[in-house]
Amino acid sequence: WRTRRNFVGRATMSDNEMEQDEDYEFDYEDSDQDQDDGQVDMENEYYTAKGFLQDGKLQEALEGFQKVLDMQSNTKGEWGFKALKQTAKALFRQSRYTEMMTRYEELLQYLQVVTKNQSEKVMTKIVDFVSGSSDMDFLEKFYDTTLQALRDSQNERLWFKTNMKLAKLWFDKQEFNRLQRILRDLHRSCTTDAGQDDQKKGTQLLELYALEIQMHTEKKDNKKLRATYEQAMKVKSAIPHPLIMGVIHECGGKMHMQERDWASASKCLFDAFKNYDEAGNQKRIQCLKYLILGKMLSMEDANIFEAPEVKPYKQDPEITAMNDLMMAYQRNEINNFEKILAGNQKRIMEDPFIRNYIQDLLKNIRTQVLVKTIKPYTRIKIPSIAAELNIPEPDVEALLVSLILDRNIKARIDQVNHMLILDTTDDATAKYEALDQWRDKLSALHASVINKAFSA
Repeated sequence: WRTRRNFVGRATMSDNEMEQDEDYEFDYEDSDQDQDDGQVDMENEYYTAKGFLQDGKLQEALEGFQKVLDMQSNTKGEWGFKALKQTAKALFRQSRYTEMMTRYEELLQYLQVVTKNQSEKVMTKIVDFVSGSSDMDFLEKFYDTTLQALRDSQNERLWFKTNMKLAKLWFDKQEFNRLQRILRDLHRSCTTDAGQDDQKKGTQLLELYALEIQMHTEKKDNKKLRATYEQAMKVKSAIPHPLIMGVIHECGGKMHMQERDWASASKCLFDAFKNYDEAGNQKRIQCLKYLILGKMLSMEDANIFEAPEVKPYKQDPEITAMNDLMMAYQRNEINNFEKILAGNQKRIMEDPFIRNYIQDLLKNIRTQVLVKTIKPYTRIKIPSIAAELNIPEPDVEALLVSLILDRNIKARIDQVNHMLILDTTDDATAKYEALDQWRDKLSALHASVINKAFSA
């Protein structure tokens, strides 16, 4: 008789929880079970070390995992693979990157030993786990080492994912030449023999296009941005993560904003907001602010908060500031508009994209107020307009010149007397023409009445 602890299912459980269930079984075993006894010993040693790790006893845990490796002799196996995985992760948590990479390189030698599914699952978790590091140099070495090992493993999914991680690293470091080389390699892996996008890999294509669109947006290359965006919109056979679609629609909305196509921009930004909201990503607030900005620039009075997806965010402090700004803008309340801007520098002006359009908003609202101010007059002093708009006289003159050249008003500027003189000739002519028509109609009516009287 022999009693053995059998840790059923423990290899597949989370690294963040200690397994509690233990099964005991009684086996009738012969002396030829020495190899199995060795596996049981390694299993027990592994979970003992893992217990130390979860209790915060790092050194004891590392020594325990090393014992598992020593017990393997020269034969690589499942428990050695797991021990190296835990060791690499523990060293990473301690920021002991040099030791971590040594152990990680040992782990990569096991990829041909364990099953493909097991290796892919563990490697995916490690890549995601390590990608949270802020040490760019370490990440570069980690990704390069991983990709070198994957060249021989024929694991295309993991190769693509790791390359995307490295590409995002180059994007964050603004290393666009390196980024473009990786994007070309990734794109080749997603094309057919005929050189067309492989629609069977639609999800990977959209992830790839999302990063490429971000790069073109950052470089302000609108021509390539538009081409890539249109390519992304042609991908139909995909089930992408909503975060990926949020990135694509947001960049598309910004592109349309730069082209002053406000209607298309509003649609894209609203789609981006919904995608980010579905993904639970905080960029939904940023996109909602951009959507309000676009509505102001388009001079639309539509209430975006009527949409059920948007209503829950109406009272968000970030959105409240933008909404107050929009209300003042639509009412042409220039003093209130400037007061809201001044009182919400962090929520409004610190966003570089919004800041780029503030001068456009100011010009629009000042123009509206200016036209309203001069309407009752045939002539008005420029200093009076400047006082009403709360801007210097040269800025008032610039606005007036723009209005005159665009034929929005008929007037001329008397720079000697600092006076705006409006041309009301057309208004007078129209008035006299209307009086003539009225006179003709009265004459016709008079003649008609006289004729009827004589006939009677």
